[in-house]
Amino acid sequence: MAEPRWLNQTEAQAWRAYIAAQRVVSSRIEQQLQRDAGIPHTYYEILVRLSEAPGNRLRMSELAVATQGSRSRLSHAVNRLEQNGWVKREGIESDRRGQVAILTESGRQKLIDTAPGHVEEVRKSIFDALTPEQVEQLYDVCATLARHSGDTVDRAAWERN
Repeated sequence: MAEPRWLNQTEAQAWRAYIAAQRVVSSRIEQQLQRDAGIPHTYYEILVRLSEAPGNRLRMSELAVATQGSRSRLSHAVNRLEQNGWVKREGIESDRRGQVAILTESGRQKLIDTAPGHVEEVRKSIFDALTPEQVEQLYDVCATLARHSGDTVDRAAWERN
């Protein structure tokens, strides 16, 4: 068995700072969405992903990959979003087992109503504390980590938004 590659002091400090920041930011965003919109961040992300997809629709398997969730967890979340009338599902003719999640007009309105408060919390929790150069660095670090983990980050899409 190989010897563990222990973190040096600088790496350990960076790791602890990352964990602390991630917990605080995630908690603040989750609290804001629950308080102001009555939904968890996961539901908000599903609505966003569908709103950005062509025709406001994605295969459930693609939505699971996009939200980095298990199919069963996604299915449960989409069930709740369907109950609220924000998403509907349809079968795919060419694939009997496949389904497409579709953002409804009510779901689009929920997103429109929720987005301003969410963006303000993201700004207060992250971007207000950073210089423009640090924002670029944050993107570079996060994109590198995502690519290293097998995810893709589309810089052009980031720059469009």
